[in-house]
Amino acid sequence: MLKTGKKVAAALAAVQLYLQQEQEAASFCEVDTVSPVRNLPIEPGQWAQSGRVEMMGGRRLVQLRAFSNAR
Repeated sequence: MLKTGKKVAAALAAVQLYLQQEQEAASFCEVDTVSPVRNLPIEPGQWAQSGRVEMMGGRRLVQLRAFSNAR
C-alpha cells in the first residue's frame, strides 16, 4: 500500500507541474502577442533567395527555348 501511495503522489505532482508549465506558457504567449515585434515582416534567408533566383533563371531559359523555336 505504501508503494502505491508514493506512485499516486508522484503522478499527482507530475500532473500539477505539467499544468503549471502549460499555464506559464499560455501567459507568455499572451504577453508575446501584444508586442509590436510580432507584426514585422520576415525577410527570406539567403538560401530562399538563391533558390528563387535559380527558379527564375530556369524559367527564363525555358521561355527563351520556347519562343526561339516559334519563328
